Amino acid sequence: MSEQRLGIIMYGVTARMGTNQHLARSIAAIRAQGGVRLTDGTRVMPDPILVGRNEEKLRALAKAHNVLRWTTDLDRAMADQNDTVFFDVATTQMRPTLLRRAIALGKHIYCEKPVATNLADAIDLYRLAQQAGVKHGVVQDKLWLPGLLKLKMLIDAEFFGRILSVRGEFGYWVFEGDLQPANRPS
Repeated sequence: MSEQRLGIIMYGVTARMGTNQHLARSIAAIRAQGGVRLTDGTRVMPDPILVGRNEEKLRALAKAHNVLRWTTDLDRAMADQNDTVFFDVATTQMRPTLLRRAIALGKHIYCEKPVATNLADAIDLYRLAQQAGVKHGVVQDKLWLPGLLKLKMLIDAEFFGRILSVRGEFGYWVFEGDLQPANRPS
């Protein structure tokens, strides 16, 4: 069985969501399980480089999650041809600029939502990624939560009748596992 390395630039990982959801519960968990097994038997092993502004936080995160690489130098991380995926979990306002840069460098992109603060930037990013031939995706984990799926089913069944307006309030109600078991909101 062969192993294939997948170099991932994880930008903005020192924030709560980047640390807990994306590093600890995703990349570190996949690494701890021995990678992702493909149908041909190959195992894909994520090899992240943690990138952020706070050297102390990065060093501690890397140590806590057995990650060998970290840096505060985004330019250096982006220049490494062996890291083919750019994952952005930093601020939404910076995201279009960062993603355009990653696309221009031929990096496959994956990012937190939203991709941009306006539709024009989001469509531009999509078109740039298509033209560059890079794979691209957005974390859309909330769309398939049980509560939202049930709400969609009720709307499609016209349970509420004609909807004139909607007010939705969402928060980040994820228990992190320290005081009670980790969960996802619904």
